[in-house]
Amino acid sequence: MFLPQEIIRKKRDGGTLSPDEIAFMVQGLADESISEGQIAAFAMAVFFQGMDMDERIALTREMVGTGAVLEWGDLDLGGPVLDKHSTGGVGDKVSLMLAPIIAACGGFVPMISGRGLGHTGGTLDKLDSIPGYSTIPDNALFRQTVRNVGCAIIGQTASLAPADKRFYGIRDVTATVESIPLITASILSKKLAAGLDGLVMDVKTGSGAFADTMDMAQELARSIVDVANGAGMKTSALITDMNQILGSHVGNALEVVETVQFLSGDQEPRLKECVITLAGEMLHLGGLADDAGQGCRKALAVLDSGAAAEKFSAMVRALGGPADFMENYQTYLPVAPVIRPCLAQSEGFVSVVDTRAIGVAVVGLGGGRRRASDTIDYGVGLVDVCAPGDAVGPQSHPIAIVHAASETAADQACAELRAAITISHDSPGVGNVILESVRKEA
Repeated sequence: MFLPQEIIRKKRDGGTLSPDEIAFMVQGLADESISEGQIAAFAMAVFFQGMDMDERIALTREMVGTGAVLEWGDLDLGGPVLDKHSTGGVGDKVSLMLAPIIAACGGFVPMISGRGLGHTGGTLDKLDSIPGYSTIPDNALFRQTVRNVGCAIIGQTASLAPADKRFYGIRDVTATVESIPLITASILSKKLAAGLDGLVMDVKTGSGAFADTMDMAQELARSIVDVANGAGMKTSALITDMNQILGSHVGNALEVVETVQFLSGDQEPRLKECVITLAGEMLHLGGLADDAGQGCRKALAVLDSGAAAEKFSAMVRALGGPADFMENYQTYLPVAPVIRPCLAQSEGFVSVVDTRAIGVAVVGLGGGRRRASDTIDYGVGLVDVCAPGDAVGPQSHPIAIVHAASETAADQACAELRAAITISHDSPGVGNVILESVRKEA
């Protein structure tokens, strides 16, 4: 018989917990036999002392075991079950493009996504801007859509890794969110519960990312790759740049617009590179390509042929959205009443972008949440957001086109946008979007 306080003491003092001790703590977390205060103390002990790889794997596996695990074998899918997870960014609509690309290449993507909180947008909030689209379908419709279409992007059900919901809530109010072992277990417990054959992580770093330094991004990517593979799920990671927004639109309906345009052939180069590189990695991991390079070529082929666009259209239709959404998206998506350019106060080239501040400006417009209970205005946001190297000025070349609910809100957003960029006389060099690949060590 274990005592929670003794396990907390052991970890507090730098000890290594046994699998049985970790199992005891997770079971107490799940059935609430261990108090919130003790769970908070345990999280703080892990925050300061860390966990070795065996502890991280044990914690992740035990979290998976607190709920259901999805099974796909009975559907005879005929292809690998694959997914991608991002650590969150500004203007990150990659999932909306990536899932149909993988489906068009013969993979199956049961993508369970989240909502936005703070300065980062949420995939589900974007999809909620499509009339009729159900982000919380019943299990039968979810499985049917994955089987018939090849991809379904939905929200987390309460049955998958339920202990994580309680644990995260406690971590959120006790300043213990930023723990690499706990982040790893939180992400992977849900992905392992989804019954995946393979996972690719998109770990973002830079001013708009949770992992704002490269060192932190590398540590998180390596932890996730090692723990996932140690738990039996093939996983690799890409570290990608978030020192500017991804693509050119930020805001829920506006990012859906950019998705439709992307799938229809109008692709911003950095966004395209990120999407195709992740797709190549996923296809290789799932055995649908001999290597990542061949995977990229296959992804480009289905994008260029329109097959990926057809998959996106089919997914929207299957989950309750309009049957003609791809053709007539502009008639279905909400539009803000105030649309106007935000001009810089001086002439020059953008040298630095505070990407987090861009995300915060969209939240201020009503396009995101400060609290989980906040409602969202799906039509507001920013279009044609400037990037490092772009020319801006007080007469032309705006910082962005603001979509706002009122003139007052637009004025506030413009002030925040002007403060978020640094202007110089010379055009700076533009960095890469893909910074590093992290794979299972041989």
